[in-house]
Amino acid sequence: MFGPKAHDDHSPTRRLVEALKETQMAKYGEKAKEKVGAALHEEKRGTLKSGRSGKKVTSRKQAIAIGLSQARKEGGKAPKAAGASRRSGARSGTHRSTSHE
Repeated sequence: MFGPKAHDDHSPTRRLVEALKETQMAKYGEKAKEKVGAALHEEKRGTLKSGRSGKKVTSRKQAIAIGLSQARKEGGKAPKAAGASRRSGARSGTHRSTSHE
């Protein structure tokens, strides 16, 4: 375990991992990158506002989420929102019957 093979950069698994990294597609497209950059810039200047309430956004994470959302709406390449699958699945399993028979 601590021999010369422990830090071998030429092992088959190491080469496979490196090859997969090189051929892997990008998760985010150019439009997503531009929108997130613009949202972060607005957040930094204090002019970025949230959609519904219109309150000023002060969180970098929220600014990134807003930028990605805008990119998705315009057809940019960005993965689905993390909470999207959880939100839709949670509602179907919580149906309660109101009749007590």
